[in-house]
Amino acid sequence: MYYTIAQIAEKTGLTAHTLRYYDKEGLLPFVERSGSGIRQFKEIDIEWLAVISCLKDTGMPVKQVKVFIDWCMLGDKTLRQRHNLFLEQKKQVDAQIAQLKKYLKKINYKIAYYETALKAGTEKVHTSQKCRTQAKKKMLAGAKKKPAKRR
Repeated sequence: MYYTIAQIAEKTGLTAHTLRYYDKEGLLPFVERSGSGIRQFKEIDIEWLAVISCLKDTGMPVKQVKVFIDWCMLGDKTLRQRHNLFLEQKKQVDAQIAQLKKYLKKINYKIAYYETALKAGTEKVHTSQKCRTQAKKKMLAGAKKKPAKRR
């Protein structure tokens, strides 16, 4: 069974424009064409598009995705390169996740900040708490300092 570009766009969530762009960039060499040149997508092409989307959505440039697709078309002799490509992409994704966790921590802090302010009816609740906390820290830091030695 063949699918049109519109049907594939609906199934994958990619736009027809994106699919045409991918084809123009050489990312879809596996897609067949009818005698009149119309793209004819098969069920397996949906999986290819899922891999392409995964790589793109995790930051891989189109040119590097094309290298991967070209390696796939060359067969088993490029297994090592493809494996290494995914190992490198995993490092990129792990770094993105670490950064996103930092952002999430900040967002959660701000949510708690505003929930406290909403309960108090004012943001000033944080100013007075912050001032007291900073003063206490300074006081404790000053108490821990050793007097300078005289020579």
